[in-house]
Amino acid sequence: MIHYRDVSVSFGKFTALSHVSFSLQKGDFLHIVGPNGSGKTTLLKLLVGFLQPTAGNIAVEPVTMGYLPQKLNVKPSVPMTVREVIYSGFSKQKLIPSKADCKLIRGWLERMEIPQLFNESMQYLSGGQQQRVYLIRALISEPELLILDEPTSALDPSFREKFYDLLYDLQQHKQTTIIHVTHDLTDAVKEDCLTMYVDQQVKFFGTYHDFHAFEHRGHRHV
Repeated sequence: MIHYRDVSVSFGKFTALSHVSFSLQKGDFLHIVGPNGSGKTTLLKLLVGFLQPTAGNIAVEPVTMGYLPQKLNVKPSVPMTVREVIYSGFSKQKLIPSKADCKLIRGWLERMEIPQLFNESMQYLSGGQQQRVYLIRALISEPELLILDEPTSALDPSFREKFYDLLYDLQQHKQTTIIHVTHDLTDAVKEDCLTMYVDQQVKFFGTYHDFHAFEHRGHRHV
């Protein structure tokens, strides 16, 4: 489904990524770890088309895509409601959401344990509430490829396990391909997942089980 072939990205004299190559198949769940400034977000921005590689190429099969960036962009000057933000993630939209659309949105708000926020303005929400809303927006159209850049950074620890259970359910039952950048694999990883350690280059790419041996050789993912 996804193929990076000898991909490099430079900004002037600074090299963000160097000679990155890897492939993912449909239904894979990839966790990407690495130190701050290692190029993890750059790798995702290439995939969603926000950046172009300086060298190499990226091949992606035509798929529907959901994306949650690392930094949420909530502009106080554009007071959108929770319903409006989530509806903007629908693959097909009308001027006014239908009753069925609103029912679907309310259902997701229930799953994210924030049902009371349906008509609330985004600018008055906490960081964790905003993150849950944008997670719903990324998930609402059941994308074939889901790209998440530190999606739990503002979530309550008590909710993180439920969130990861939701992701694994999507992978197992919908065959959703998931790419997930994180600083903490503790709550996120199951044995059958793939793990990538990035530090300008791909230092490790393989199973989570094998990643333990890589860590024990002196590498750390935080």
